[in-house]
Amino acid sequence: MTSVFQQVYDPVSGSVFASALVAALPLVVIAVMLAVLRRPPWHAAVAAAGTAAALAWAVWGMPAQLTLAAFTQGMAFGLWPISWVVFSAVFFYNLSVAGGDFDVIRRSLSHLTTDRRLLALLVAFGFGALVEGIAGFGAPVAITASMLVGLGFEPISAAVLALVANTAPVAFGSLGIPVTTLGGLLAPILGRDVESTTMALSAMVGRQLPFFSLIIPAYLVVLLSGWRGMIGVFPAVLVAGVSFAAAQFVVSNVIGPELTDTIAALCSIGALALLLRVWRPRDRAGAAGPALPGPLAAAEPADAPGRVARAFATYGILVVVVLVGQSGNFGGIRRLPPPVNVTALLRCGQPGNAQCPEPWVGESAAASPQGFRFPVWDFQWPGSYTWSDGRPVPLIRRAPPVAAAVTPYPLTFRLDFLASAGTLVFMAGVIAFVVMLLRGVPGSAFASALGATAVQLRLPVVTIAFILSISTVMNYSGMTSSMALALASTGWLFPFFSAFLGMLGVFLTGSDTSSNTLFGPLQATTARVSGLDPILMGATNSSGGVMGKMISPQNLSVGAAGVGAVGREGEIFRRVIGHSLLLTALMGLLAMLQAYVLRWMVPAW
Repeated sequence: MTSVFQQVYDPVSGSVFASALVAALPLVVIAVMLAVLRRPPWHAAVAAAGTAAALAWAVWGMPAQLTLAAFTQGMAFGLWPISWVVFSAVFFYNLSVAGGDFDVIRRSLSHLTTDRRLLALLVAFGFGALVEGIAGFGAPVAITASMLVGLGFEPISAAVLALVANTAPVAFGSLGIPVTTLGGLLAPILGRDVESTTMALSAMVGRQLPFFSLIIPAYLVVLLSGWRGMIGVFPAVLVAGVSFAAAQFVVSNVIGPELTDTIAALCSIGALALLLRVWRPRDRAGAAGPALPGPLAAAEPADAPGRVARAFATYGILVVVVLVGQSGNFGGIRRLPPPVNVTALLRCGQPGNAQCPEPWVGESAAASPQGFRFPVWDFQWPGSYTWSDGRPVPLIRRAPPVAAAVTPYPLTFRLDFLASAGTLVFMAGVIAFVVMLLRGVPGSAFASALGATAVQLRLPVVTIAFILSISTVMNYSGMTSSMALALASTGWLFPFFSAFLGMLGVFLTGSDTSSNTLFGPLQATTARVSGLDPILMGATNSSGGVMGKMISPQNLSVGAAGVGAVGREGEIFRRVIGHSLLLTALMGLLAMLQAYVLRWMVPAW
């Protein structure tokens, strides 16, 4: 039987700093394979996961059984619920394309105006945020950049605008998966449940990114036509930014991360469309370059208002289904009763066994004042616990100074088939498809969208699973804590560097989700050691990470491909690197203010 494993934070020559350098090797493997060897992301993830497991066992002394348990639990978490949410989100997007709704929305935006400044706001900022909220994973940049080129924009400028616009919404992309993933990883570190941790992170990110949502619309127009050009459309800039930022703040703090981008984008697009009914810019700064309307707007006729309304209603179905599914008043996942204790069930054999001191199921629907709840199962991960007095006892222990005393560090897993956001999104897709059938969309569209999604995500799912295994092994072996103790030496400047650490993670991996997986636990652990708020630092990793999206090699390749400029990624990089560094520095300054001056902005948790 495997003995209790107590984490050690200085296994390399008794030095925390030397141990931190060794603990960083899995991250170095990812960086070298992606940036130097140019290997596919899943190759880098597999190699780094093997490196992390070998170090956990050989250097940090984690028993092989526990190393395997952490490795497999991380992979399982990457598959459920993370990959399931991503799959459902991309499926919904592909279904909207197959049903023609996506093209209708695209055309409707192109016909609202011929002023390229306003088109940049509508397409790159508003529509890009909508695609980010539903699909993410590079789709917003590829789609909006190609749309801008079709509207007459110079290709490299179109790619730059799409990349810069794809910042403020990224932390809530793919139905909030970066924040959801981070919540699942930080909950055991903080000794809290996943739901409250995720909501606290959502609220904190929602108190950081709205400041940048106010800035980005003006930033885009200045890049396109200068300060004078921006002043000429300032009412539109103000409406786009304020509507998006306000919705982003409210939804992230009240509802949660899943619908933040979707609702905020729809609010911004709708507010701009209403503004353009009563106001138009008087200057001609937006007419510079090739005459507008461009090829796309000229070649495609406008859709009937009813058809446009039905296209937007498809996304409305998504919003309604997820809102209803997550509402505490309708049996959602925000406030759940105690789940079935599967570990005890496996141990004791059947409900009602006198040796089982814990209840088998949560309170019934009749007994619950909140009504029906979807079933949820929580259990200790196999191989990570032993039994004592009929109860599972975790075999992994955290030690000072990371914890106040030697305390158990349970390795748990949650199955929530019906309550998962991914299931709700898939259900929304089914409902939307039924509506599509009624208006004549062929039945084969569902299967084609499903097949396209499976092909599109076959390798990203592998990457996600192995990236999560890296994080879990590093967290439970003590490697993350070794790095955190070294980072704590940066003292009061750590909040500033926290944003750059998140940016580095996205630069390396191309994904805010992956950055949160690799560095989020590290940020939270460092915060606890340094006396800072771990929710603030975890959120800053995600908020700072979005500024690295525009310079990640993967996103640069997507942007270049979207505008037909493959091979000119270096040119695009040179045009966006300064913006990335500037915005990351601003995020670092905001994090410092929230850590030391504006502490009231950090949510209670």
